[in-house]
Amino acid sequence: MAPRKSSYRPVPAGFFSAGTVAVARALLGKILVSQSPEGRTAGRIVETEAYLCDDAACHASRGETKRNRAMFGPAGRSYTYLIYGMYRCFNVVTGPKGVGEAVLIRALEPIEGFDLMAMRRGVAEPKALCSGPGKLVIALGIADLPDGSDLRKVPLMVAEERAEAVGPGAKVRGGAGTAAAAGIKVTTRIGISKDAHLPLRFYLEGSPWISRK
Repeated sequence: MAPRKSSYRPVPAGFFSAGTVAVARALLGKILVSQSPEGRTAGRIVETEAYLCDDAACHASRGETKRNRAMFGPAGRSYTYLIYGMYRCFNVVTGPKGVGEAVLIRALEPIEGFDLMAMRRGVAEPKALCSGPGKLVIALGIADLPDGSDLRKVPLMVAEERAEAVGPGAKVRGGAGTAAAAGIKVTTRIGISKDAHLPLRFYLEGSPWISRK
C-alpha cells in the first residue's frame, strides 16, 4: 500500500459526552492518530464495543478501583487494560465524571504509517495489522499510553480528516456521512461470558478490516 500523508483535526469538544452507545456508533469512521518519535500512524475506526456501568462485563460494574479509575471520567480520556498477561486493549472513556463507562476500539483500517505498523507488528499483510484490539495497540505504538490521556491532543488523538487534505471539492473520508453511508452493523460482543447477549458491538457493514465477522 502506498504511503499516505494527511492532516487531521480533533473531534469537537463535546463529542465524547453524547452517551456511551451513541459514542460507540459515532466513533465509526473517525481516525485514531498516534504520534511518536518513530513517526505518525493512523487508522480509521471500523469496529467498537460499548461497556456500560450496569453491565456485568464492564470493568467498572463493581465500583471504582485503582485499576479502573480512568473509566470514571472525564469523558474523552484513555483507559487501557491488559489481557492474557501480554496484550493491552485501548478504550475511550465516555461516561460523565463519576460513572464508569467506556468504548473499546476493536479494529482499524490502516491509512497512514503502514511500514511502521508492519515493523511493530512483525507482519506484512495490511488486513492483519489492526484487526483486533491488541493488534491495533501494538501497531499504533500506544501500549505505554498513560491512562487518563486527553484524546483530543497528541500523542493519541481521535480525529477527523481536514477537507484540504483530500483536495478542493472532494468528500472527506471518515466525515459525518461515512458511517451512515456504509451502514452500521450491530451484534453481540466478542470474547466475554457476562452479559454476552447485549447488542453492544458496532462495525461498518461490509468492512474487510473488522476483527471477526
